[in-house]
Amino acid sequence: MINRRNALKTGILAALAAAFKPGFAATPAPVSAFAVTHTDAEWRKLLTPAQHDVLRQSGTERPFASALLKEERRGEFDCAGCDQALFSSTTKFDSGTGWPSFWAPLPKGIGTQEDGSLFMKRTSVHCSRCGGHLGHVFDDGPKPTGLRYCMNGVAMKFKPLAG
Repeated sequence: MINRRNALKTGILAALAAAFKPGFAATPAPVSAFAVTHTDAEWRKLLTPAQHDVLRQSGTERPFASALLKEERRGEFDCAGCDQALFSSTTKFDSGTGWPSFWAPLPKGIGTQEDGSLFMKRTSVHCSRCGGHLGHVFDDGPKPTGLRYCMNGVAMKFKPLAG
């Protein structure tokens, strides 16, 4: 039976499903603005399908799916698309959200832009070198910045410190 309550439940469930559907996120930053550029065909050869979906199509990986979520060694998290240094392990924290989270990026590692997808205002985070979509930044993080950079683990590679 269709009533207002059932229609509302269906709408909410559809919105949640769309939020975690690959390819449903922010509009990618303009390609011409970055030092590393490739055609879509070249990106598809360089990246796994999951990396391409997130980095080039602004997709979102499923929560708790990334091996980087539990990465606790000292090192840095680099862009999976171009090896740009993005985050230090010293700024990583467990946000409980299911995605690797950081309270600050490395200098000049990222760029941001407004994201109006999913009927809300958010700030999308991308690699400053190749423009690859990484995730979003929120203002509910820990001190000292109060920020939570909620990143897709598939968009990054971990490079442990030597020694």
